[in-house]
Amino acid sequence: MAKILSYIGLFIGLAVMTGLIAWQGLGDVSDIILASGWPILLVPLAWSPTVFLGTLSWQLLFAADRQPPYRQLFMALWMGRSINTLLPVASLGGEVVKARMLILWGYPKAEASASVVVDKTVQVFGTIIWGLIGVLLLVHYSVEQDLVAAALTGFAVLGAGAAGFVMVQKIGIASAMVKSAHRVTKADMFETMKDGASQVDTCVRETYARPKRLILATLWRTITLLLQTAEVWAAAYVLGHPITVMEAMFLKSMTSTLSDVAFIIPNAYGIQEGAFVVLGAMIGLPPDLMLAVSLSIRIRELIVDIPGLAIWQHAEGKHFFAKRRTSGTEKS
Repeated sequence: MAKILSYIGLFIGLAVMTGLIAWQGLGDVSDIILASGWPILLVPLAWSPTVFLGTLSWQLLFAADRQPPYRQLFMALWMGRSINTLLPVASLGGEVVKARMLILWGYPKAEASASVVVDKTVQVFGTIIWGLIGVLLLVHYSVEQDLVAAALTGFAVLGAGAAGFVMVQKIGIASAMVKSAHRVTKADMFETMKDGASQVDTCVRETYARPKRLILATLWRTITLLLQTAEVWAAAYVLGHPITVMEAMFLKSMTSTLSDVAFIIPNAYGIQEGAFVVLGAMIGLPPDLMLAVSLSIRIRELIVDIPGLAIWQHAEGKHFFAKRRTSGTEKS
């Protein structure tokens, strides 16, 4: 069902994105981008701290004496975010791949899976903090108070949901899911998964029992989001329409938060572009420039995320053929 919704979301998002570009004129938007020349390809450099600091945040969710090597976590995170960005997986498929890569590289299944569950929670809390910064900037720019009130209400609901998610994890989310699946399907497969699910729940509780590392991980995640401001600032600068750091922070905070909330739409196609247009208008920035900024930011999908998908396929293929060789050797 989630996969079907993702495909529907992809269709709607691309339709909205295409409509916005057609509304402003493809020629006008492309002229702004093309006039910047090759320096527009450097904009992803402003975003690059995201994956480095995100890796550091994830690493803190392991016990200090059982941390996987930074390089492995970096590669797994790169693959995972590339999948979440480019494939219709509702921002969850990449998390599964992150855990799978660690497992393929020899890390215990329960600890790898637990780290990804808690890391997703840390991402949510980082997004809430980042979004609240955007709300403060909404107040600064004196926009409609009703809009500010609605945003605060939304974040309160999101925060309550995140807190509830943490409570469910501590109770035993993996075991509950496996037991529910077994109760509904009666499949023996889920019966055999109960012990593994219990181990995952234990590892999740152990992670939450290390509050200092958890808080530090959330702090690094929030700093990572703050630094993404540089991406919007750099894009506008390269496009020949410089904006202030505060304006860039406002735009990045609110567009990122809205994109994360609309996770069912792959890569927030249309959502990001529409948010840039609406939010840009609030601070006096023209829609054609905002569309150009949004599309310029998406250049990193070609430079960063497509290679990430290729590396994932290489890793999966390497494991597949190694498994076949091992199987062939055992049969002979």
